[in-house]
Amino acid sequence: MSHWIIAPVVLPAMIAGLMVIAMRGDLLLQRVAGVVGVVALNAIAVGLLWSATVHGPQAYFLGDWPAPFGIVLMLDRLSALMVALLAVLALVVVLYAIGSGWDRKGAHLHPLLQFLLMGIGGAFLTGDAFNLFVFFEVLLIASYGLMIHAGGDRRTRAGIQYIAFNLVGSSLFLLALALIYAVTGTLNMADLAAKLPTLPEGDTALLRAAAVMLILVFAIKGALVPLQFWLPGTYANAPGVVAAMFAVMTKIGAYAVIRFGTLVFPPDLPATGPLLSDLILPAGLVTLALGAVGVLGATTLPRLAAFGGIASMGTAFIAISAFTPQTTTAALYYILHSTLATAAMFLVADLVTRRRAHARLTEIAPPIAQSGLIASLYLIAAVAMAGMPPLSGFIGKLLVLDAFRDQAPLIWSVVLVSSFLMILGFARAGSTLFWKPSALDAQPDEAAPEGLAFTATFGLVAGLALLTILAGPITDWLTATAQMLDAPTAYIQANRLGQGG
Repeated sequence: MSHWIIAPVVLPAMIAGLMVIAMRGDLLLQRVAGVVGVVALNAIAVGLLWSATVHGPQAYFLGDWPAPFGIVLMLDRLSALMVALLAVLALVVVLYAIGSGWDRKGAHLHPLLQFLLMGIGGAFLTGDAFNLFVFFEVLLIASYGLMIHAGGDRRTRAGIQYIAFNLVGSSLFLLALALIYAVTGTLNMADLAAKLPTLPEGDTALLRAAAVMLILVFAIKGALVPLQFWLPGTYANAPGVVAAMFAVMTKIGAYAVIRFGTLVFPPDLPATGPLLSDLILPAGLVTLALGAVGVLGATTLPRLAAFGGIASMGTAFIAISAFTPQTTTAALYYILHSTLATAAMFLVADLVTRRRAHARLTEIAPPIAQSGLIASLYLIAAVAMAGMPPLSGFIGKLLVLDAFRDQAPLIWSVVLVSSFLMILGFARAGSTLFWKPSALDAQPDEAAPEGLAFTATFGLVAGLALLTILAGPITDWLTATAQMLDAPTAYIQANRLGQGG
């Protein structure tokens, strides 16, 4: 058992505590600690990714209590991948917050970001359903603080709406966990995977009710129709750097569906059968269509990015819904792509809105400083989000379409038509922002160089390029990951047979 498995949870918690206790009021120290912390998190994530690839699933038993009696963290290829994605995005966000000066506009951005990393990292690594709920609450509290960073009435109202939706999700989560525990006597996910196939028929109804409630919870986290209403207003009103970090938060819902759908409620489980697929696929199709229409009709650039994020989640959930190795491979690749692309679009939106008198796409504003550089970033992010060649969004959608080539043409139609609508929406916004001549004879105002902010944004673009160039090796690795998820014997054995130490 490697003690490094708990590091993505403990490290940001310790750094956040030090910031609050010893670095309060000293922004420079907080910046240094934040950068050092996320760099260390990236190094740890690489090590965990290598360990999961070479050694397979591993369990970490807190307090040396064996599962299912004690708290257990589980490392496998999926959790290691998501922790690595989180670490990369966190580094970009911290550098952008420093370079753009967002961390000067309100108190405690850096410690709240560390607490958010603790909650998300714990959610990816936990092997217990109740502790998944606990980490959801940790990240919810931290994300609410980040949401209202720098204040403002609109931001506060959006934050209240955000936390209200998520509190409803938390209540449903607790109720679902209570039903599962009443039926099985355990909340350890590997233990549930072993016990549910032998569940008496009389408990099937309770289990199905719990499964439906869990789907609703994960639909709220993943912005899946009909529970996506909180996302556009929340993300569009959040500070740009915070919205970029939130791009990985919706992926927690997708991660949880993959984990529960392959481990706890697999398609061949008699009690639930294809319940998850029957609910998730139509919701994913509607989510994608709604997101595409939202992109076409968006009136501000942050809302454009938010609806693009909704559309990307619809595409990911469509792929997840089949729960086969091929579709899971496509879903994982698209999750990697959409996290980087959505975050890049939010950062570009922040670069634009901080240079304009207003954020509306319905009016032409005077030219902005560094417009050529920002326009290039916007073009790359828009091409990626719309799924146009040659970037990774095109490859991701091809993987999704190929995975469903033998199924009904409805999926192909929705994906292709929505892609066309998104192309139109991004092209309209780009032409208004950068290519239509301004009616006002004005020179762009001077702006601070913000070299670090641009470097961070270009880092996301470089990540999209790497996903494209290395698509072959990456999909091979993801295929092996999907096959292990489809046959979770090693995961169950690592959890149930290990004895700490």
